[in-house]
Amino acid sequence: MNKGVRYVVLRINKKLFMLILIALLLFIGLWAIGFINHFSVTVSTTVSNWGLKFNEEGAPPMGNAGKEFLKKYNAYYVGDPDEKCIYLTFDAGFENGNTPKILDTLKAHDVKAAFFLVGHYLEEEPDLVRRMVEEGHIVGNHTYHHPDMSLISDKEAFAKELTSLEELFKEITGQEMPKYYRPPQGKFSEENLRMADELGYKTIFWSLAYVDWYRDKQPTKEYAFSKLIPRIHPGAVVLLHSTSDTNGQILDELLTKWKDLGYSFKTLDDLTK
Repeated sequence: MNKGVRYVVLRINKKLFMLILIALLLFIGLWAIGFINHFSVTVSTTVSNWGLKFNEEGAPPMGNAGKEFLKKYNAYYVGDPDEKCIYLTFDAGFENGNTPKILDTLKAHDVKAAFFLVGHYLEEEPDLVRRMVEEGHIVGNHTYHHPDMSLISDKEAFAKELTSLEELFKEITGQEMPKYYRPPQGKFSEENLRMADELGYKTIFWSLAYVDWYRDKQPTKEYAFSKLIPRIHPGAVVLLHSTSDTNGQILDELLTKWKDLGYSFKTLDDLTK
């Protein structure tokens, strides 16, 4: 083979190699995109326990479902990371004698909160429910029976847990129940989020909580502050249990400490507008 022919062959082989390489890279890129999409869908449909990962003190944590994914279904767990405000929420399955003091403290600090309540609470404590409403707090839907909602795939059964509580709330207060829903124990599925959204609800998770719900194993004041002060962050949706004796005792000091750090308080209406 003479020199000229060899040169042409080499050029052709080089072009062919480059075309094959480009095609291969394109194939790998498309495969990677497909894998990532499949992975994200798989994660979003199998998540059933709300969880958080704190990477930096004073910064919002990462949820095990992202803000953009949640937003598709009008679900939230944190607010604006550039705004030093707190959205204070309480969960209550029963009354443990702390709510009147909590309401007194909120009133003294001019802080409006959200109380996520279940059917038993509304049945047993209608006067406290009315007081919450009269003092400007949001009463949210924590379902009637507090089941694991991630196990409910039937839309009618899912809706019944929410609408039954709505009806009782209206009987007690004469008002429509605000359309805020918190899954019991933070257990959920993507289908749950979709069904809640279709029912007109905004699902509210949280970005800060601590172990305060064991009735016979209440945390100390020092332990509570060690979790609730360093981890507070801009846009925090704070979950406390009003059944906690510790929370009833520390709330005045806690709100003062947060205010001293430069935080103000907003409502879920502000978070979701």
